[in-house]
Amino acid sequence: MLMDVNPQEALNIIEENYNNSNFIVLDVRTPAEFNEDHIKGAVLLDYYSANFKDELEKLNKDNFYLIYCRSGVRSKSAMDLMSIIGFKEIYNLLGGIMRWKTMGLPTIIP
Repeated sequence: MLMDVNPQEALNIIEENYNNSNFIVLDVRTPAEFNEDHIKGAVLLDYYSANFKDELEKLNKDNFYLIYCRSGVRSKSAMDLMSIIGFKEIYNLLGGIMRWKTMGLPTIIP
């Protein structure tokens, strides 16, 4: 299942799966963007890295993922790629972390 979700729906998914080891929040921004702020518990996988596809293929395809970037463009492309290589359940945060923050939802500043 590939599904675009708004920030409130994304927050609900995160809260419902807080202790679920099969659920991963995947941030596909750059390390510099990630270090500015990110969603709590997110794992970084830089969309622009030369080995992005190889790193995706190492992830467990049976897990399910909430994926986001800055504005939603990279995460949408990453979701499409993940689908092609066999991931089954992916949620894409529409508008990325920019829309998330506009709605006043929390981020972590390292």
